[in-house]
Amino acid sequence: MPDPALLIVDVQRDFCPGGALAVPGGDEVVPLINALAPQYRQVVLTQDWHPADHSSFASQHDGHAVFATKQMHYGPQVLWPDHCVAGGDGAALHPALDVPHAQLILRKGVHRAVDSYSAFLEADRVTRTGLDGWLTSRGITEVHVCGLATDFCVAWTALDARRFGFDVTVIEDACRAIDLDGSLARAWDEMAAAGVRRARLADILPT
Repeated sequence: MPDPALLIVDVQRDFCPGGALAVPGGDEVVPLINALAPQYRQVVLTQDWHPADHSSFASQHDGHAVFATKQMHYGPQVLWPDHCVAGGDGAALHPALDVPHAQLILRKGVHRAVDSYSAFLEADRVTRTGLDGWLTSRGITEVHVCGLATDFCVAWTALDARRFGFDVTVIEDACRAIDLDGSLARAWDEMAAAGVRRARLADILPT
């Protein structure tokens, strides 16, 4: 059976201190992931990669504040600061991230009218990114997930990986959270209910 694949979610400048949508302590995951990644033969990096007028940006909705929730055609959507604009500095991977053997960079949130937290399915819950097929074609049945942010893109990725039949572990100390109105606790509860396991670096790294 193939080894598990490592999914490194959205370790980008805009999600780190000084970025447009900074996750508290977001840059702290970089050295941890650099130590973790060599333990995996199959590694995938994801990037938020939004058009400048993306519908999840509060700037596109008159009268709506950042972090407000608006009903979209696919369901409720948190309205974010403009972030990870395709080709911009903020969309770049963190400069200290060192994973040269990663086989795939998957860009998500590329369609203006729908957000995409998950690396597997866009927020309409229908449009697939193709990651499930990429993994399945390599015989991979298990994924480990780390990155930013625990309660949004990491959790949605982990939940959708379970939806597609993968065994899933989130490496919790190689993630950081936004924790918006209790979103972190809700995310862990949802992941536990779906059968997502929790691990720490010490469980993965050789002693």
